[in-house]
Amino acid sequence: MSPTIRRLSTPEFTVNAPTLVDIYIRAMNYDPAIRDARIGVWRRNALNPGFTAVCATFDDAVAGIAYGFTGSPDHWWQRQLRRGLREHGGPTPDQVDLLHDYFEVAEVHVLPSHQGRGIGRSMMRELLGSIPASAAILSTPEVAHEDNYAFGLYRSLGFGDLLRHFRFDGDQREFAVLTAPLPLPLAAGAPGSPNPGSGGHSVGGADRAS
Repeated sequence: MSPTIRRLSTPEFTVNAPTLVDIYIRAMNYDPAIRDARIGVWRRNALNPGFTAVCATFDDAVAGIAYGFTGSPDHWWQRQLRRGLREHGGPTPDQVDLLHDYFEVAEVHVLPSHQGRGIGRSMMRELLGSIPASAAILSTPEVAHEDNYAFGLYRSLGFGDLLRHFRFDGDQREFAVLTAPLPLPLAAGAPGSPNPGSGGHSVGGADRAS
């Protein structure tokens, strides 16, 4: 059975945030103790300009969630990216242009029991299909040799490196920050490539604030 991929209105997302955060916790194998804090963060994120969310459902049960919003210099996340770029001798003129016109893919998660079915790919294509920005940016935890579902998906959709082995303030893990021009190329994302699950995109815990 194929999933139904559909957009969520901001009120739908806000009301269903507890269920959506539960997917995030299960996909990332996080401590459930963070649940209440993350619900609050996700609801605040829904107030950002350009907020867009999509979900994947099977028989009306939600199996995946992806959302993002227009990047802004007022957001904590962009300030972190600018710090990382400065540490690497940037930002270059092209990077400055990028940070003035991008969509931040904040979260992409699929329940472990539904991974490997192309759900992450379908959600990403729906999420980014009509975004007016010139590029999308996301972050994903580093793994050796990029050997997980998340990297497989993002590379197949045309995402390249912006920063590697970057540490966000308050998180000791290393992240890859990836970017892709929009619209996504039609040829990218051939069936059968992996999709994100336990390696899904997140900047980690309640420290993410926009």
